[in-house]
Amino acid sequence: MESYLNENFEVKPKGSSEEVLQRWREFCGVVKNPKRRFRFTANLSKRSEAAAMRRSNQEKLRVAVLVSKAAFQFIQGVTLSEYTVPEEAQAAGFQICAEELSSIVEGHDLKKLTSHGGVNGVVEKLKTSTADGLTSDANLLCKRQEIYGINKFAESEARSFWVFIWEALHDMTLMILGICAFVSLIVGIAMEGWPKGAHDGLGIVASILLVVFVTATSDYRQSLQFKDLDKEKKKIAIQVTRDGYRQKMSIYDLLPGDIVHLAIGDQVPADGLFVSGFSLLIDESSLTGESEPIMVGAENPFLLSGTKVQNGSCKMVVTTVGMRTQWGKLMATLIEGGDDETPLQVKLNGVATIIGKIGLFFAIVTFAVLVYGLFAQKWKEGSHWHWSGEEALELLEYFAVAVTIVVVAVPEGLPLAVTLSLAFAMKKMMNDKALVRHLAACETMGSATSICSDKTGTLTTNHMTVVKSCICMNVKEVSRPAQASSLCSEIPYSALKLLLQSIFNNTGGEVVINKEGEREILGTPTETAILEFGLSLGGDFQVERQASKVIKVEPFNSTKKRMGVVLELPDGGLRAHCKGASEIILAACDKVINSNGEVVPLDQGLVNHLKFTIDQFASEALRTLCLAYMELENGFSPDNPIPATGYTCIGIVGIKDPVRPGVKESVASCRSAGITVRMVTGDNINTAKAIARECGILTDDGIAIEGPDFREKKLEELDELIPKIQVMARSSPLDKHTLVKHLRTTFNEVVAVTGDGTNDAPALHEADIGLAMGIAGTEVAKESADVIILDDNFSTIVTVAKWGRSVYINIQKFVQFQLTVNLVALIVNFSSACLTGSAPLTAVQLLWVNMIMDTLGALALATEPPTDELMKRSPVGRQGNFISNVMWRNILGQSSYQLLVIWFLQARGKEFLGLEGPNSDLTLNTVIFNSFVFCQIFNEISSRNMEKINVFKGILENYVFAAVITCTVVFQFIIIEYLGTFANTTPLNFSQWLFSIRIGFVGMPVAAVLKMIPV
Repeated sequence: MESYLNENFEVKPKGSSEEVLQRWREFCGVVKNPKRRFRFTANLSKRSEAAAMRRSNQEKLRVAVLVSKAAFQFIQGVTLSEYTVPEEAQAAGFQICAEELSSIVEGHDLKKLTSHGGVNGVVEKLKTSTADGLTSDANLLCKRQEIYGINKFAESEARSFWVFIWEALHDMTLMILGICAFVSLIVGIAMEGWPKGAHDGLGIVASILLVVFVTATSDYRQSLQFKDLDKEKKKIAIQVTRDGYRQKMSIYDLLPGDIVHLAIGDQVPADGLFVSGFSLLIDESSLTGESEPIMVGAENPFLLSGTKVQNGSCKMVVTTVGMRTQWGKLMATLIEGGDDETPLQVKLNGVATIIGKIGLFFAIVTFAVLVYGLFAQKWKEGSHWHWSGEEALELLEYFAVAVTIVVVAVPEGLPLAVTLSLAFAMKKMMNDKALVRHLAACETMGSATSICSDKTGTLTTNHMTVVKSCICMNVKEVSRPAQASSLCSEIPYSALKLLLQSIFNNTGGEVVINKEGEREILGTPTETAILEFGLSLGGDFQVERQASKVIKVEPFNSTKKRMGVVLELPDGGLRAHCKGASEIILAACDKVINSNGEVVPLDQGLVNHLKFTIDQFASEALRTLCLAYMELENGFSPDNPIPATGYTCIGIVGIKDPVRPGVKESVASCRSAGITVRMVTGDNINTAKAIARECGILTDDGIAIEGPDFREKKLEELDELIPKIQVMARSSPLDKHTLVKHLRTTFNEVVAVTGDGTNDAPALHEADIGLAMGIAGTEVAKESADVIILDDNFSTIVTVAKWGRSVYINIQKFVQFQLTVNLVALIVNFSSACLTGSAPLTAVQLLWVNMIMDTLGALALATEPPTDELMKRSPVGRQGNFISNVMWRNILGQSSYQLLVIWFLQARGKEFLGLEGPNSDLTLNTVIFNSFVFCQIFNEISSRNMEKINVFKGILENYVFAAVITCTVVFQFIIIEYLGTFANTTPLNFSQWLFSIRIGFVGMPVAAVLKMIPV
């Protein structure tokens, strides 16, 4: 079975081609209800529609851009026709309408923009300010909303409960049973009158309605869970200036006129115009299909929604929002395509198909045998040309039994159990600070054998402070304010001025006054720590920024590991400042400021002193950064890159970023679970080793390597080296990508990777599970990830692994339970039909059994919460069989016991139970049905753990499981005692009830003995 599944029902966790997704659908031969079976799979027809629309939109946009660029060169002298402001916009106080703004930005229409007075003219007409943004007056914002719309995309309407009822009714077998019930009603009433003749028909109808109601309720609850998760996925915040204050705001609250601040890795939240910024590179591939990034600035100020900031930073004014943007139109079409199905969903569709075909064969043979028995009897009596109403009803009952065998045999609930388990796990993981973006990641994480984790913010707290400094060659503790102020008095004034100028100008952060009138530092934790250090030295952010003019900015880049800025000084001179990884910046320096504040050449003795300082800071687990400057005496053009060498070292700072509480325990938990944890960081190797040892990642037999050394290794060397690597320091995003690729391909490992920067996107794509940081992560990284770690905590990654294993094991439990019921129900009805000419389990009884094993069984077993025991077993890895030998042992052993019991009762039940009289057959069949159901109830309990004997541990903590078992027992009692006329049962006495329960309970010791058999 496993090889057949791997051949025809194998899909990748992510990135499967449409041909592969289409192929497995074609192999699904026996599907009772396609609407339900394929509900949580990708809608391939909608996807191809969306792709065609996307190509068309991309072509239109590309042509518009090219035409406008070409035409602009020839129409300089042409005057545009006068623009008339619509009355609605004018009445609301605006001088430009939404359509005009849309045509300017979407068409990249510079001529039209110029006619409106350029960017500043549009800002005026939108009644906003580039300095203060919009005002938060509710009435004014409402007016703006009415004229320009809101920044939300069209979404498909939520489906009501009645839609799920309607879809559940589309089950082909239930429809056939409904027809059987209708015919049975007509014939029964015609023969025996009302109400006696209607019992059989009404019994089937009631069972169908119950199955439909329970199925629809379960599916509806799942859909609500997915809806909640979708809302969480769409929560994106952006930095906006409103009322003169910088603040974080949801992108869905943006309106035309808002001033938005963009940085590397951000997604442009709406169409807009560039106001100010530096080195802004925009990746428009999601819209135009062009892989080359576009330079955006004063000459080309157009920013399109959905594009991504690849480099630089800027301030933009929003012009067009929501469905008026090209991205909004694209999203509306793409959203209908749905998520890819997960490997387990597809595999279980395969299992359902195989068993469905077997069940269909048995159903046809059973019907044929039963009909042959009846026909042979009539032939013997010579009455084969004369059929009574009773015989017609008997024939109908045979057909209903055959159809019900298909109902029970086709385990439609298997693929849906995956979705149920994933929906449950995703909801719980959300509470544990992990947002799953792709369903498949949930189950893939359960097979993870390796985790490549960042250091900063994941293993550490990301609350950084400068605690040591080496300014003017003097090493000083600066963790307390008093120490910082004493440093000011110890270093020369000229050096202090240079240091503060470097800190406050060469930064991606900002010091602002918030709404409460308090000082607030915005930016990454590293930037925040350095700005805090600058403020503690008595510096003033605004004064320093206004004292000189910024000519060019090169933002921090994880490949170069440095950032730089060129300033025009008040006296007209030019100065460059750079900051970054200590060794890299120090290598770019040829001078240093000494303790007297003099600039002296950097000789070998001074270099050794600074290198020793860097190593000393790093060995204390401090992050080190070097600050340097350079006088640009020969001038500088903003078109040229900032010089890479010739700098003067100002100093080195050591930043403390404590290890998160609980990380050491989480790493130990991973190790006991067979998961290798590797640290991949851009930091100094000594800092990385110190933190790795503190976390328990770096062991005595492990290797710590630097990215540049790793890059130079040959393929054969890498094969030997990679299994031993535990720490990679000074790594580039390409190093991370190479490591992940080797682990996946050469060593066949299932790899989870964390990432937060734009450049981490390739590694996140390459990994089996990409984990983006929710706090420090950029939008580009989050978009490339499968799971977003909302609290940036390594312990949460371990929780995701635990939930992933739980999903995998829960579905295995459910499959084991369901296949046991399938096997027994099939063989019992088939063998009885062949041997006795009648089926012991009627259509109504089989429908009830189907509901126990399908919907209720999935609810009980697929929603078991994870236990710590899960992290003490080895991972499944890439090659593990889903239906394991342990499962086959339990299925075959438990099925054998149940079949022996039922065959014994059929053969010797009357004598054994002392049954006599006209009702003895009905009573025996009721006992067989009751015993069969209790066998399933106790087998469900035994299935809670496939290998351990103690299955009661934590049973009451899982209220869903306890509720399902209780409801099943209560309903079974009602069916036997009060619904006999509909379910073909008769009330049982106390001893018969006790006997049935005892038969079911013995299945538990049988299961315990089976678990002792090694496989």
